[in-house]
Amino acid sequence: MSFLSEFKAFAVKGNVVDMAVGIIIGAAFGKIVSSFVGDVVMPPLGILIGGVDFSDLAIVLKAAEGDLPAVMLSYGKFIQTVIDFTIVAFAIFLGVKAINRLKQEEEAAPAAPPAPSAEQQLLSEIRDLLKAKQ
Repeated sequence: MSFLSEFKAFAVKGNVVDMAVGIIIGAAFGKIVSSFVGDVVMPPLGILIGGVDFSDLAIVLKAAEGDLPAVMLSYGKFIQTVIDFTIVAFAIFLGVKAINRLKQEEEAAPAAPPAPSAEQQLLSEIRDLLKAKQ
């Protein structure tokens, strides 16, 4: 198998395509969650703790000098990122939990027994005929 045909077989596998779709949707979902946390959750939370804007929370490690910007430890942005992660992780948890529940329901439903083969039907008829002769 040539290198190009191996790559083609890999690239068009269902798992690779599913993974690509998942990554694209995940990136879009991440933007939605970031907006939700930054624009909806954090402002009321900031008001509740005294009007603090989390994105402005930082410790100045070295003041700005001339053209050089200040060196800052922006822990407020870190707090916002942790909240983003928590919301994304919780949403993924709920999604996985729902999928697992659907799989369990699918596995719990017993499959109908397979129909007897032609050979088994013939043997059953022979058995029934032998019983009838006795």
